[in-house]
Amino acid sequence: MSEPASISLSIASRYAQALFEIAKEENGLKALEADTDALGAALAASPELASMIASPVVAREDQASAMAAIAAKMGLSAVMSNTIALMASNRRLFVLPQLVSDLRARIAAEKGEVTAEVTSATALSAEQSKALAASLKAKVGKDVKLQTTVDESLIGGLIVKLGSSMIDTSVKAKLAALQNVMKEVG
Repeated sequence: MSEPASISLSIASRYAQALFEIAKEENGLKALEADTDALGAALAASPELASMIASPVVAREDQASAMAAIAAKMGLSAVMSNTIALMASNRRLFVLPQLVSDLRARIAAEKGEVTAEVTSATALSAEQSKALAASLKAKVGKDVKLQTTVDESLIGGLIVKLGSSMIDTSVKAKLAALQNVMKEVG
């Protein structure tokens, strides 16, 4: 891991730990989870937001007022809004993506859940998601929360990442393996 990435993770971890502990003390973990999911979705959906929080040329006051307006519009809890305001005043908004990731991990650990990253060629239906989560739960013995993405280049099948293990049943991977076998023959 590069040094700047390590520093960002360290900064995000400190904010996440403080935010998580405050929310836990105030019995606000459900609100924190909703805020974290909403903030993560906003960061993923808006490249403008991601570039604004990472930009060193945007003034601190402009970042703070923009994030305050976004937090109000999204209906974030006071704890999350205050944390974002503190991060803006300290010029630490660039670690928001790592903060979201760290908070998701802490909340999942508290709830006894694990998160599986699932990439599929087409969007999974509710039944497919439910069946996959049940199958993974039987394997790991914990509740599994699916984080799904769509990658049409897979042609068909799934890639499931659960902890340190990965299961790749995509047609793309099978075609690549077949291509390698063909190279060895000829």
